[in-house]
Amino acid sequence: MRFRRFRRYKELEGGLRPIDIAPLVDVVFLLLIFFILTSSFVINSGINVDIPRAITSEMVSPQQEVVVINGEDAILYRGMIVTSKELEDILNKKLKQNPNMEVLIKADRLSSLGRTVAVWDICRKLGVKRVSIAARQVGEK
Repeated sequence: MRFRRFRRYKELEGGLRPIDIAPLVDVVFLLLIFFILTSSFVINSGINVDIPRAITSEMVSPQQEVVVINGEDAILYRGMIVTSKELEDILNKKLKQNPNMEVLIKADRLSSLGRTVAVWDICRKLGVKRVSIAARQVGEK
């Protein structure tokens, strides 16, 4: 008792038909393209700072110089750890280029108040007219 189906495969030279993987490759590439295009490309800095919340916070201009104080009280300027003296030198050079420069201090909730005040004092000593401390709105995540 021979089935027609079996005979058809038997008549082919290699026995079973080869599997065509071209459609499988097409589907995989389409899925890859879909996930690449739909993923978000937001690049966050490598510094994780938990900014405290405030009810009276305001939006600030994006042209400010940003100084970050992380939870270990390290001062970071543009992603690089700097000392207080180095920060003073950097801000002094920036202030000579732009006398109306504003500074935004992003201090972690766990950072000490003393370090934040020290950075604030450096800015005021150099003559920065506007120094702000970053805070999130109460409803913001």
